[in-house]
Amino acid sequence: MAEQREMKAKTPWHSGKVICVAVFFIAALITLVAIAFVQNKPIPQKYKYGIVLDAGSSHTAVYIYEWPAEKENNTGMVRQRHTCAVKGKGISSYAQKSSGAGQSLMECIEDAKGNIPADKHEETPVYLGATAGMRLLRMQDSESAEEVMTSVKATLMSSPFDYQGARIISGQEEGAFGWITVNYLGKNFRKAAGTMGALDLGGASTQITFVSGQSVESPDNSMDFRLYGNDYQLYTHSFLCYGKDQVLKLALEKRLMPVETSLEDPCFHPGYSEKKSVKNVFDTPCVHTINKEDMDKSFTHNGTGNFTECQSSIMKVFNFSQCTNSRCSFNGVYQPPIEGTFGAFSAFYFVMNFLNLTGHSLADSKRGLEVYCNTPWDAIKERHPTVKHKYLAEYCFSGTYILTLLENGYNFTFENWKHISFIDKIEDSNAGWTLGYMLNLTNMIPAEAPDTPLMPHGGFVTLVLFLTIFLLILLLLWYKFLGLPSCSSPKEVV
Repeated sequence: MAEQREMKAKTPWHSGKVICVAVFFIAALITLVAIAFVQNKPIPQKYKYGIVLDAGSSHTAVYIYEWPAEKENNTGMVRQRHTCAVKGKGISSYAQKSSGAGQSLMECIEDAKGNIPADKHEETPVYLGATAGMRLLRMQDSESAEEVMTSVKATLMSSPFDYQGARIISGQEEGAFGWITVNYLGKNFRKAAGTMGALDLGGASTQITFVSGQSVESPDNSMDFRLYGNDYQLYTHSFLCYGKDQVLKLALEKRLMPVETSLEDPCFHPGYSEKKSVKNVFDTPCVHTINKEDMDKSFTHNGTGNFTECQSSIMKVFNFSQCTNSRCSFNGVYQPPIEGTFGAFSAFYFVMNFLNLTGHSLADSKRGLEVYCNTPWDAIKERHPTVKHKYLAEYCFSGTYILTLLENGYNFTFENWKHISFIDKIEDSNAGWTLGYMLNLTNMIPAEAPDTPLMPHGGFVTLVLFLTIFLLILLLLWYKFLGLPSCSSPKEVV
């Protein structure tokens, strides 16, 4: 027909085939976007929690740790979440009223309840480790020590947490777990450079721990650990009665015998004078030469402030004459040669930091202490008005003792003194034995099955590729059914 126009035939957009292709295209596109979103959605991290109470000689501290439920290399990735200082003295001070030991922990237990999610309370293990203060009390009065431990056990068992034990840990354990802490925090277990030794100083004991290249001659000073797939044989020893508080009593004992009415002490500042009871100063199993009849006496403690004489006085508490092994530190205790770097924490850090000597050489530290010890007591009090006089008066002694212990006791030299780092915290976690203790214990806690992505990475890539190809096919079908759009006007054919 003449009026018939010749046009390129096209499929209407609303035909069944076009609608079907559009539906499949939209569905495939939505599926692809949804899978990509779910696959890459951040996985909520599951955490476990643990509580360790450090019942030391002078105070108790409560540490809360957390770690991912999925462990890495058989060692839980533990970090310190919170800490609470128990008010009052250490639990060993409750020997005459044992019930007070458990009661003293209640405030920090309540604090822990608020820092751990409520739904995790029942599965959160709680441990208490008592150190040198309780070791001394057990030596002095085993019955009282048992009553104190019974009191703290009852308190922990009544808490909502999973009570796992309260015990007096050995000095070797304290040293070894401190070594684990400094190396874990320093990430040394993942480095080829080796581990760091640990130096710990408390009120009643001191510990030295390091990996020695030599075979350990004394089995009592050896401990084995397996961490991050590696085996470590440690040399470790704990010297009971050689913490800074107890060794002060030993040094005073040497100077006061026989018991007199006054004592001139070069380890205290010039002008320092304090009347003290013999019983209050020397009522400890570390002191053996004070007679019972002298315990009711008192003496006046006067300071003369002389670093050199103070060091000579402290040297008398060490015994360097006995050694049945190839080499010893002091008191006949075997010690292999010092190797590598060391982290010195607890009272090592607190005392040296107060004296501003943490970054000094051994020679400079001695010169600094010489000036400090010779400073008049009135000037020291004026310089530090907020520090309790009891603690302030002892810094000259404590600093001199630390230098003497490290140099003459542990055999550090002017050359390798620079290998000692005085540390308090590493990455917001306190240096000390409790973190190492927690790390060791988490190896015995089964790991939960981790939350995983929707599908494995390979499966995800395959599905995305399939959906992409499917979308391309749908686009081709769309083109086939509708054709390419044309911008030119149709021509009439007469």
